[in-house]
Order: sequence, then structure tokens, then C-alpha cells
Amino acid sequence: MPTPIEPITRRETVSRRDFLHATGTAAAGLLLAGCQTPAAPTAIPTVAPTAAPKPRVAIARALDYDRATIENQVAALIDQVGGLGDVVKPGDSVAIKVNLTGGITSGMLNGLKPEDTYVTHPEVARALVRQVQAAGAKEVFIVEAVYEWESYTAWGYEDLAAETGAVLIDLNDSKPFGDFIEAPVGGLPGLIYQKFTLNKLVTDVDVFMSISKMKNHYLAGVTHTMKNLYGLVPYRFYRLSEEDRYRSGFHGVEDETRARLPRIIVDINRARPINFGLVDGVLSTQGGEGPWISTLAAIQPGLLVAGKNPVATDAVATALMGHDPTGEYPDAPYFRTDNHLNLAAAAGLGTNRLDEIDVVGAVIDDVKIQFSGAV
Repeated sequence: MPTPIEPITRRETVSRRDFLHATGTAAAGLLLAGCQTPAAPTAIPTVAPTAAPKPRVAIARALDYDRATIENQVAALIDQVGGLGDVVKPGDSVAIKVNLTGGITSGMLNGLKPEDTYVTHPEVARALVRQVQAAGAKEVFIVEAVYEWESYTAWGYEDLAAETGAVLIDLNDSKPFGDFIEAPVGGLPGLIYQKFTLNKLVTDVDVFMSISKMKNHYLAGVTHTMKNLYGLVPYRFYRLSEEDRYRSGFHGVEDETRARLPRIIVDINRARPINFGLVDGVLSTQGGEGPWISTLAAIQPGLLVAGKNPVATDAVATALMGHDPTGEYPDAPYFRTDNHLNLAAAAGLGTNRLDEIDVVGAVIDDVKIQFSGAV
């Protein structure tokens, strides 16, 4: 059974807003007309369940980021969920969203590399790129709204791109297109937003994938493949103030965050649905999402999780952290917001009930490790 690394000494909690303000690195940029002001959440529409095969989610063990181990285990996960043949067709273009939250100014946790704690490790991304290319993809893009391009450099992604031919895209920029687009929320009316401002590449590609880190989040409780999509939108379009260097408009004001933030997770996943999700839980953190959170501590789950339905994938990843994927505010780890997995399930995006998921590979109860939420 994997055991957690000794937690760091408790210190005063710093919100991301306070952390980014204190760094004095507020980026330049104008508030555009496309930025939508906080609004009361729309009532949650419930979609009646239909008879369908259980979504399959696979779990594998990986105790470190040895390249051969990660390649073998990612290949095994993909095989266990039925391969990529129904996801990637020969000649397809594929975008893979990684989680590089905070940027290099966020620093390190107890001297440990960010890749080994709170951002997606490039070896996991590299393994998925190779699998996608083997499935016949013509173009592969690694995408993130990075806080600075140096995140790609410092955390191994430029090397990955050079080795594989994948193209790195900063979603804060409209390149390689001339301007951003407005992507509507699909299906039912949005819970908060009806559309999002995105780099056109995100909607142009044939296939969209998400690789997240298995970790807690100070506000959302957990952050997996669905929460990872917060980083799709350029933050400067979703700020309450030009001084903010994060998506303060997503949080809203005063007591809006509890309802607003999780519903936006659902909206953005409907605007750009995930076709395949992979969770990097080899080495990670508990108690928060980055070094600006005082309760952050390193942990060694030694796990990888994959699936084609993001709600089911994230539910299994949440259970592997010792949390109830169907739990609700204010129970752990959903101390500050409603559980976005419950909202996603109610909106018909998938199930977060473990008895409705075909879990293959390792057994949850045999490999799960208790994470501490951001109390």
C-alpha cells in the first residue's frame, strides 16, 4: 500500500488570488466585451437515464516516472478500455490538454519538482502522444493556457515536442489563428455561461483529450480531467479586474463561488467535450492544487487512471483518493463548493456512481490511498 510523504509544516493559507497579487506579475491585457459578469446559476436540468453499456475506466499501478513503465502502463490502460480505434481515426488531429497550473513563479513544494507534485508529468503526456500517433493521428497538439511559455520549457514539454513532433499551443494566444472564437455550450442551456472564448484549434481538432493530475483543489474539492478544462479559456477574458491574473469571473463575488464554480466546470465540458481522459496519480499532492495553498503536501499514490467518459473517469480517480465521488457540500473534500461530478451526472454527461461504472485493472479498494482535502 503506497504511503504519503511527510506533510509540510502548516502555514497561513494563501488564496490563489492573494498569491498572484503578491507576486506582482499581473499580466497586461484588456477586458474584452466577451467577458461575462457573474450571474445567478441556472437551475440544474436533469436528463433522464437511458439504457446503455456501463462506461469503462481502467486503473494501473506506476510507482515512478520511468519511461518504459509509463509507456507500458498507459498502453495497458488504453487496451483495457477498448483501445483508441473508436476515438482516433487515421489522419485525425488531436489536442491534449495538460495541467500546468500556476506557472513557474509558483515555486516548488519542499524542493520537489512541480512535475512530481502538482502539474502533469511530461512522461505521461509523452506516452499518450505516442499512443495517439500509433492510432493514426496526423497532428497532435499539446495545449494549455500557460502562465508563461517558460512553463513548457522548464517542465519538459519542449523536449517532449522535439521528440514526438507534437506542437505546443498557448491557449492564452489565438495562434495559429488570427483571432479567438466563441464556442457555444452544447445541448441544454448553460448553467452559467452560454458560450466561451477559445482558441479556434480547441474546437477544430477531431479529438480532444485531457491529462490531469490526481489532486485536491482548494475550492472544487478535487481536480481531474473535467476541472482541468478551466485552463482552456484565456484568463484575461474572464476577470473581474484587470489586475487579476486568474479567472476571477469564474469564481464570482462574495458567496457566489459555491454554486458558480462547479457549474462552470459542467458548462465548459459541454462546450468542448472530452473524448479520452488520463489521470496522472503517480506522484502528486493532497490538500490543495499548488504551493500557494498552506495545506499542500506531497503524496505517492502510484496510480494511473484512464477512460472515455470524463465523469466516470473522475469518479474513479476521486474514489482512489479516498473521497466519495457522490458526496456533497460541505462534506470532504467539497468544503467550499457543490460537487461538480453530481452536477455533471445530473446534466447527462455520465455517471459518478461506482456501481454504474465498469472498473477494470487494479481494484479500487486494493490501491486507494486517503488524501487530505484542503481544510
